[in-house]
Amino acid sequence: MVRSGGVVVRRTGNPGVAMTTTDAGAMLHSRYYTPGEVAGHNTMADLWVSFLGKVYNLTALAREYQGDVLLKPILEAAGQDISHWFDKESHDVRVEIDQLTNCQKYHTPRGRFVHVPPPMPHSDWFNGFGAPWWKDQKYEVGNLSVKTRHIRIINTLTAQEQVLEVCSEETLNEILERYLAYNAHAASYTWKHSGVRLAMDKTLEENGITDEDEDLHELQMEPQDWRHSILLYFNDNLTEL
Repeated sequence: MVRSGGVVVRRTGNPGVAMTTTDAGAMLHSRYYTPGEVAGHNTMADLWVSFLGKVYNLTALAREYQGDVLLKPILEAAGQDISHWFDKESHDVRVEIDQLTNCQKYHTPRGRFVHVPPPMPHSDWFNGFGAPWWKDQKYEVGNLSVKTRHIRIINTLTAQEQVLEVCSEETLNEILERYLAYNAHAASYTWKHSGVRLAMDKTLEENGITDEDEDLHELQMEPQDWRHSILLYFNDNLTEL
């Protein structure tokens, strides 16, 4: 749990999920993940995918269907974005017309996968699983960031600095949570940019720290050489998080 500026970031019981809430308990939004974070979950025992802006933990599904040939396409896509499997409007698997039967069927070029019905009626097809996994919210763990940013965080007390890849949608409180891996007392510091104290419940952009990657690209300058820096000033009130 992280408390800063009246906002609490709480880890939920679902692995990899953080819900940001106010002290009054009203939910604000679920956690954002970078594509790199999703890519790190790419094994049978730890299987995530993303599609249509959401991130899904399919580890339990993989465990349930272990050894089933229908799991193969999902295993091959572990850690990847599979938005191209789905229709953006219906959020269902894309469909096509079968050339042999002239009937509509699911479009699965990598092979039929778990919960996709066979193109022809089969007596052994079991459809009592409820909602298919791509429509079952129990697998959803958060949102996929539309754009990630790299930010340099400098501790003025120790002169240590770290470069973090963060989601552009994240508030400074959520960036602080990422920074806890480097400094467990991160909430005991005042966070500033260009001498101005940052609003921890707002995003980088909302704090005036604009994303200049496109401008730097046009100028043929390397973004990593011109990263924005956030300076941390110790408050002399040590807090263990």
